[in-house]
Amino acid sequence: MTDPLIPRTTSAHKYQLLIKNLLFSPAADNPDQEIIYRDQMRYTYRDLRRRVCRLANALRTMGVKQGDTVAVMDWDSHRYLECFFAVPMIGAVLHTINIKLSPEQILYTIDHAEDDVLLIHDDFIPLLEQMRGRIDTVRHYVRLSDGDHDYSGPVTFAAEYEQWLAAADDKAEFEEFDEHTRATTFYTTATTGRPKGVYFSHRQLVLHTLGGLVALGTQQHQGRIHQGDVYMPITPMFHVHAWGLPYAATTLGLKQVYPGRYAPEMLLHLIDSNKVTFSHCVPTILHMLLRCPAAQQVDLSNWKVIIGGAPMSQALCNQARARGIDIFTGYGMSETCPILSLANLDAEMLQLEENAQTEIRCKTGRALPLVDLRVVDEEMNDVAADAASSGEIVVRAPWLTQGYLKDEHHSEQLWRGGYLHTGDIATKGADGYLKICDRIKDVIKSGGEWLSSLEMEDILSHHPAVAEVAVIGQNDPKWGERPLALVVPQPDCEPPSQKELLALLHEYTSTGVLSKQAVLTRVKIVAEIDKTSVGKINKRALRQKYA
Repeated sequence: MTDPLIPRTTSAHKYQLLIKNLLFSPAADNPDQEIIYRDQMRYTYRDLRRRVCRLANALRTMGVKQGDTVAVMDWDSHRYLECFFAVPMIGAVLHTINIKLSPEQILYTIDHAEDDVLLIHDDFIPLLEQMRGRIDTVRHYVRLSDGDHDYSGPVTFAAEYEQWLAAADDKAEFEEFDEHTRATTFYTTATTGRPKGVYFSHRQLVLHTLGGLVALGTQQHQGRIHQGDVYMPITPMFHVHAWGLPYAATTLGLKQVYPGRYAPEMLLHLIDSNKVTFSHCVPTILHMLLRCPAAQQVDLSNWKVIIGGAPMSQALCNQARARGIDIFTGYGMSETCPILSLANLDAEMLQLEENAQTEIRCKTGRALPLVDLRVVDEEMNDVAADAASSGEIVVRAPWLTQGYLKDEHHSEQLWRGGYLHTGDIATKGADGYLKICDRIKDVIKSGGEWLSSLEMEDILSHHPAVAEVAVIGQNDPKWGERPLALVVPQPDCEPPSQKELLALLHEYTSTGVLSKQAVLTRVKIVAEIDKTSVGKINKRALRQKYA
């Protein structure tokens, strides 16, 4: 019997999947292509490579070595993109701090990640001043400034970013090391308790980049990313590396636009002035943009947008399609790097009438290459792929986090049975398309029936007077739980009545689409709906608020 292993020549190079190869061995070597930050900075990929080298040398001079942690608190910027590469390329760990957390939570994540250096934008220095004297691990602070004003407060800064880079050499050597070396860490607050540290290796980030590019780049007609695109993220760079797409855009050599702090008028201005063609965001951001008066003056017909982080309602999809936006769903979670599936449409689907296309665009989509995605019951048996039987999504892929930082218990829970458990309930059709029904913890259990809060939200959002809606369960002595619909009315509209909204639900209960228990829904008109730090509806907070 022969040895099945491929023999290795002694002198052959063992290629490690390292982040540096996304920058130095791109799919398109495009040195004159532009990278733009708001209206404040514009430079080329040739400059990006030099600045990454400068940042790496500046960190090394500061004493940062392999295994140290460099944290960043910034808006979406060219600086952040430079950190995405330079920090892991020297073998250090990049900690992208969630700037929307409370000061106490930020302090916890800094100490838990054992940050050695903190790069911080001027806007967040007041937060740092609140925490001064309580941070145990950080040795050096570096200012990130959009202006030229000086700082004279109590924090001692080792450098100002641009001056720091200008003093460093623009040539650097980046050694080879094990591709399983940890590259990034960030903290998720999606579950109860303290923030949990999620981490990814070089290998995982490179494979996620390649898997995403294969899925997006091989579409024939719809949602395709290509080298002529202009890319702008509208998902925070602190959140799962802006869904990993800055790595993909850099690999393709795309023109990139970074918007800084999100303001509707600035986002629309950048889309218009730079002819942005590819973005991604959560539904609330897109809703905000479409409602902005300035949107009426901007041509959005060449804009492709992946919606993720929360379900996209068919009403929002229709609004976007009316403006010519090529909109579709992407699915994943913090622990999955994140993209697992995309709701692209093939040529036959694009021949369907618009409502049928909308239904597909709002689904969870088909799994990416290399993703082993199952829908299972409580015994881990696959449910029928009949678009009706529901179960939990569990998954394996080469880019999933191996666990939570310093948290063995929750890591084991995440990976019980050898699959990563998403906590999402879904159905799967024979064509492989998934549709999420709800989060396990958000399903409303009423009178022995299970009600999907997401389906109810989608139906209620069709009412012309509804701007936003969230449905949660309230305890009820007779039914166990009753649905509560929290409705934000459209501006300058008469708020919808409970009678109108119940009549809308009744249309779907009478045809069996929804359980009859849906007509037990109470309606409450509210000024706003609580959101998480990344713009998702915060149902945990809403359940506490309206208990």
